[in-house]
Amino acid sequence: MKSPGLRIYAVLYLVFLYAPIVLLPLFAFSSNKIIAFPLQGFTTAWFEKMWADQTLWRAFGNSMIVSLTASSLSTLLGLFAARASTRFDFPGKTPIMGLVMLPLVLPEMIIAISLIVVLLAIGIKLSLFTIILGHVLICTPFAVAILSSAFQSLDRSLEEAALDLGESTFSTFMLIIFPLVLPGIVSSFLICFTISLDEFIIAYFLGGSDVVLSAYIFGQFRFPANVPAMLALGTCLVLTSITLLAIAEYFRRRGIAKTGGKDAGGFL
Repeated sequence: MKSPGLRIYAVLYLVFLYAPIVLLPLFAFSSNKIIAFPLQGFTTAWFEKMWADQTLWRAFGNSMIVSLTASSLSTLLGLFAARASTRFDFPGKTPIMGLVMLPLVLPEMIIAISLIVVLLAIGIKLSLFTIILGHVLICTPFAVAILSSAFQSLDRSLEEAALDLGESTFSTFMLIIFPLVLPGIVSSFLICFTISLDEFIIAYFLGGSDVVLSAYIFGQFRFPANVPAMLALGTCLVLTSITLLAIAEYFRRRGIAKTGGKDAGGFL
C-alpha cells in the first residue's frame, strides 16, 4: 500500500517542477508589462514584438546551425560507441566507456571552463564552431545511452544468419541492423537537438561574438521592457521541446517494440 505522505510529496514535487512552465504562457498572453498578478488582459503583442526582432532571428539561425550539427555528430559518434560497446569486447572497454559517459555527471560549468582554457591555449578562436564542440561533448553520452539500449534489444541471431548466408559485415549492418535501430537513431537525434537548443552555459562561455538563442534570451532579461517578449519566446520553445521529446519517445518505444525488447522506462 502506498503511503499518503509519499503521494503528497510527489504532487508537491510535480507542482514545484511544472508550475513555472504553466505560468509562462499566462504571462506571455497577458497585457501586463511587468510580471505580476493580477493579469490585466489578453494580448498577442509580445509575440508580434518577438517576431519582429531581427537580432533574435539571427540568434535563432545560429542555434539551428549549432543544434543540427551537434545533434548529427553526437548521434553518429553515439552510434559507433554504442555498437562497439554492445557487440565487441576490447581492452579498456569499461574505462573508455566511463570516460565517454563522464560529461553526464560533470557540472557544465566545469566543462565550459575547461574547454575555454584548452581552446584558447591552442589558439582556436571562440565561435559557433567551439560551441558545437562543447555541445557534441555533452550530447554524445545521451546518444550512447539511447543507442546502447537499441542495440542491446537486437536479436543477434538475425545478424549471424545474414553472415551465414554470405552477406558482408557492412551489408549486414546496413540491411539488417540499421533499419532495426533507426527509431533509436531518430530518438537520439531529437534528444540531442533539444539538449543543444536549450543549453546555455557552454554556449555563453564558448560563443565569443556569435550569440545563440539561449545566450540571447539571458541577455534580454537585463531589460525589463523586453521580458514579456522573451516569455512569449519561452512559450514557443517549451512547446517545441515537448513536441520533440514526444516524437523522440514515440520512436524509442517503436524501436523497442520492433526489436522485441522490453521497455525499462523512457523520457515520458
